[in-house]
Amino acid sequence: MNERLITLEEINPVDFFGSNNSHLNLIKSYYPKLKIVFRGNVIKAFGEPVLLDEFEKRIQVLVNYLIKYNKLDETSIEQLLLASQKELQKKRVYDDVLVHGVGGNFIKAQTENQQNMVKAIAVNDMLFAVGPAGTGKTYTAVAMAVRALKEKEVKKIILTRPAVESGENLGFLPGDMKEKLDPYMQPLYDALRDMIPAERLASHLEKGVIQIAPLAFMRGRTLDNAFVILDEAQNTTHSQMKMFLTRMGKRAKFVITGDPGQIDLPRKQVSGLKEALLALKDVKGIAQVYLDGKDVIRHRLVKEIITAYKSIETE
Repeated sequence: MNERLITLEEINPVDFFGSNNSHLNLIKSYYPKLKIVFRGNVIKAFGEPVLLDEFEKRIQVLVNYLIKYNKLDETSIEQLLLASQKELQKKRVYDDVLVHGVGGNFIKAQTENQQNMVKAIAVNDMLFAVGPAGTGKTYTAVAMAVRALKEKEVKKIILTRPAVESGENLGFLPGDMKEKLDPYMQPLYDALRDMIPAERLASHLEKGVIQIAPLAFMRGRTLDNAFVILDEAQNTTHSQMKMFLTRMGKRAKFVITGDPGQIDLPRKQVSGLKEALLALKDVKGIAQVYLDGKDVIRHRLVKEIITAYKSIETE
């Protein structure tokens, strides 16, 4: 009798096995000719090689489903176990749901320009998404990155920001460099927590599958097989932006987000984002999407605030 070991990775075994092992017992009922036992995150199966091959493939299908949708129930298990190979190999339908988030929330591109971001990154390797606060630039970009990771289009996500203070001084914050910078990176963590269960997110961060770091840490790297997001890009200098853009490696997607109306650089310092938008506007493979007040999805007053400030800034 042959033996097969299957290690469950990237998921919580409890979610996979079900309450009181209900999911595992259901799976066992579909493979009566196999002896199936488990311990921790390892499934051990004994039987004929052909049947073991089929069993391992179906387990991976179930694992992929749990990773994508953050849930697994008995109905889904039965459908996936009974599906033909042809049905399993059908190309994924490209719908408007970017990510099935924590708690079963559907995370979508909610406005026309957010949808334009999704379409643009599908056919280009680099995207500049520019617009005021609250327009969903960063959130949509992170959702696109998480989907790419779940669909195995990339091997890692890298999120970065220039460490420029917005009226405050990081040097006066308590703690070491990581503790000083973590609050500054908080919007990126917040978006990820909406989309990836806490245990899996912690594992991804620990293993480097997801990396969040200041822009200065990108120097000297070549970013292959990665979905890379540069947030708050209006606060990059010429040299920082050039350094970042030239980090692009093979099979990489780059999204650069920023708001030219909220530059925190010294008064005479030229924004690397503004410069890049002009320099790269006609380069094939690089898209630019501009968001505005119509894309604001925060409190209704945010849209009014943006409009009010725009009126006085153009006077």
